[in-house]
Amino acid sequence: MKQIILKVHPDDNVLVALTDLKKGEVVTYQDEQYTLLDNVKAKHKFAATIIPQNSEIIMYGVLVGKAQVDLQPGNVLTTSNIKHAASDFVTGERQTNWEKPDVSKFQNRTFMGFHRSDGSVGTANYWLVVPMVFCENRNLEVLQEALVTPLGYGRKQKYRNQAQKLIDLYKAGNGVDALLQADVFVETIAEKNDRLFPNVDGIKFLTHDGGCGGTRFDAEALCGLLAGYITHPNVAGATVLSLGCQNAQVTILEAEIKKRTPNFDKPLIVLEQQKVGTEADLLSLAIKQTFAGLVEANQNERQPAPLSKICIGLECGGSDGFSGISANPAIGYTSDLLVALGGSVILAEFPELCGVEQNLSDRCLSVDQAERFSSLMRTYSARALAVGSGFDMNPSPGNIKDGLITDAIKSAGAAKKGGTSPVTAVLDYPEKVTKPGLNLLCTPGNDVESTTAEVASGANVVLFTTGLGTPTGNPIAPVVKIASNTTLFTRMRDIIDINTGTIIDGEETIEQAGERILDYVIGVASGEIEVSAVRHGQDDFIPWKRGVSL
Repeated sequence: MKQIILKVHPDDNVLVALTDLKKGEVVTYQDEQYTLLDNVKAKHKFAATIIPQNSEIIMYGVLVGKAQVDLQPGNVLTTSNIKHAASDFVTGERQTNWEKPDVSKFQNRTFMGFHRSDGSVGTANYWLVVPMVFCENRNLEVLQEALVTPLGYGRKQKYRNQAQKLIDLYKAGNGVDALLQADVFVETIAEKNDRLFPNVDGIKFLTHDGGCGGTRFDAEALCGLLAGYITHPNVAGATVLSLGCQNAQVTILEAEIKKRTPNFDKPLIVLEQQKVGTEADLLSLAIKQTFAGLVEANQNERQPAPLSKICIGLECGGSDGFSGISANPAIGYTSDLLVALGGSVILAEFPELCGVEQNLSDRCLSVDQAERFSSLMRTYSARALAVGSGFDMNPSPGNIKDGLITDAIKSAGAAKKGGTSPVTAVLDYPEKVTKPGLNLLCTPGNDVESTTAEVASGANVVLFTTGLGTPTGNPIAPVVKIASNTTLFTRMRDIIDINTGTIIDGEETIEQAGERILDYVIGVASGEIEVSAVRHGQDDFIPWKRGVSL
C-alpha cells in the first residue's frame, strides 16, 4: 500500500501529508492512528501529538516554530496557528566524523571537459562580453545583434513564426474570433545550427544595472563577481567594455582577476569608450578583436577529466512541502557522492539556513570557519531586522501555499541539499571556491542572485530543485532543474530535467535518486546532455547589491 503520511525525523511532533487528506479521515503511520480534525492538503503538516500553546513545533528533528494556540493530534498547521521560531546557536565542538557513501560505481568515471591552464576544467566553453557599467549595456546589445546569429548561435524562431501566421491571417481579413481560434502552433521550426566555431558553446552578454552610483563596496563586489565569471573554467575569454569614469574601474577588475587566478592567461579584450572615441570606433574594435578571440577559443576541445574537477552549486527555488523530503535530500546524497570523489559543492542562500546553523557550525572542520559562519549569519540577520524584514519573512506566498509556512521549516528542508559531509570552507560573497568538499557561500535566498553568485565562485554545474516550477538558468553554467513531485515534472516537462517525485511515489530511495542525478550530471558536464535552461537560452544574471535581499 502506498504511504500517505510521513514522519521525517523520529523526534518530530508533526507529520507530512503525501496526498490530500479529508477531515475525519483516519490515517496510520507505523501502527499509530491519527484522526484528522481538519482537511490537510498534500505537502502540508498536521500535529501528531498534543502541542500546547507556546510549545515547540519540531520537524526534521529541529525547532521550526511555536504553537499560537493549543493544537490537538490531527490539527493542520497554518500561518494562523503557528509562528516561526528557531534555535540559537554557538560555536560548539567539531562534529566532523563522516560515513562516506559507497562510490564504487563512480570511482573510475570521467567526464569530457575543457582543461584550463590553472588546472580547472570547464563543462562548457563560452566567450563573455562584459560591461563595467550599465552605460555600456546598449553597446552590448549592438554586439549581440552583430555576432550571435551570423556566427550560428541564433535562437529557435518557432514563436516568431507563430506570430507571422497571425499577421498573415489578419492581412487576409480574419477577425478577432478567427485569430483566437486559429491553430498557429509550430512544433519544430528552428534556424539551422551551423556554428562557425563548433568548439565554442556561445557568446554570452552579462548586462547588469551596476557599476556606478551606489557605494564603492557595491562596485568592488561587482568587480569580484565579474572576475569570477571571467576566470571561470567554463569561459575561454572575454571582451570588457568600460565607459571610463564609473566606480567599477578596470583596475579593480584586474586586481580581482589576479586574486582568483594569479597567472591568468585567457584572451582578455578591454576597451574604454572615453579613450577610444566614437561609438562606431569602439564597436568596430570590439567586433574585430572578439572575432579574433573566438578563433583562439575554438582551439579548445573536450578531453577526459576526473569527477573531482566538477564543482556543483546547490540551489532551490519555488520550493514546496515535498522539496525537503525528495529533491533536496536526493541532491544532498549526490553532494556526498561528489565530495567522497574529491569534488566540490557549494551550499548558499544563508536566509534559508535559519534554524540549522548549529548543525552546520558543528560540521565546520575548524573553529575559525565555524566562527566565520556564525558571524556572517548573525550580521545578515541583523541587517534584515534593521529594515523590518527578518528571516521569518523569507517564505514566499507560493512556499506558504504549498506547505512551507515558516522560514525554519523551509530552511530545515533546504539545508538537506548540503548532504552530511564536513564543511571545508565558509566563503563570503563573491569569494572563490579553492578547497574540495562542502563550501558554505553567503548569498541571499533570491534564486537568481544566489545562482549568479555560486557560478562566480566556481560552480560549473548547478543543481536546482523546485516544487512549483521555475525556468531559472545561468549564462555560462548548465542549471539542472529537479522536480520534487511528479505532478510538476509532468505539467512543466519543457523546463524540468529530472523528477524526484519518484521518492514520494515510493518508486525509489533517496540514495537511488542521488546516484541517478550524479549520472545525469556527468552527461551534462560532458556536453552530451543539453539541459532545458540552456536549450531555452535562460541566461539569468543578477549581481547582489549587499543590501538585504531574502
